[in-house]
Amino acid sequence: MKDGLHETAMESADHPYWPRTLSIPGYRPNDRSMVEILTFLFSVSGALLLGTWLLSGWAGPRLGTGRRLALCWFSVCGFIHGVIEGWFSLFHLQIPADQHFLSQLWKEYSKGDSRYVIADNFTVCMETITAWAWGPLSVWTVYAFLQHKHYRFVLQLIVSLGQLYGDVLYFYTEYREGFTHSEQGHPLYFWFYFVFMNALWIVIPALLIVDAWRHLAAAQSHADKSKGPRQRNHID
Repeated sequence: MKDGLHETAMESADHPYWPRTLSIPGYRPNDRSMVEILTFLFSVSGALLLGTWLLSGWAGPRLGTGRRLALCWFSVCGFIHGVIEGWFSLFHLQIPADQHFLSQLWKEYSKGDSRYVIADNFTVCMETITAWAWGPLSVWTVYAFLQHKHYRFVLQLIVSLGQLYGDVLYFYTEYREGFTHSEQGHPLYFWFYFVFMNALWIVIPALLIVDAWRHLAAAQSHADKSKGPRQRNHID
């Protein structure tokens, strides 16, 4: 009976998104395949990972493996936030009917979270902040570490806190709506697109926050110890 209702719902909608009763005026199906879209996304991300890894080994101070991997992460974040999410921020109203490659990328991803194809208010606001704040700051963080800037861990902390906060809200708002914007349990759309790809922005920023905390706390401790007795009695 459940399978029959599922098939009826699929047949009655003119789009592949959930809930099946969703109205998407002007929607046009993608003419690019899922393979083309994912190949583009992972190829560009892979090229950035490789390029940043090589650059971090050649330029600036000697960096450890963990730090170089962190810079690779921020480099990919700069691309995803600034370019992909920046596109959504600017053209979220046109995406359902648009056939530009990045619009098709968002229509593909929306199979895991249809809030993107209906320009949901929270999603637009969250992605706009992500694109125009965390995107440029991610690139600046890479530069700051390569140039050994004294504020590099401050940038890491700010960007990672922003990413973690936004992603927690992203999951929590959908939880509050009962995960209605995806086909729950679908191995690709729900578990890979929606859960796994977004969980990265929970786990990695959390680790980077702890890392930045440790370095900033150590720097403050060193600054406190370097003060004379009279200076230590004065709180800045």
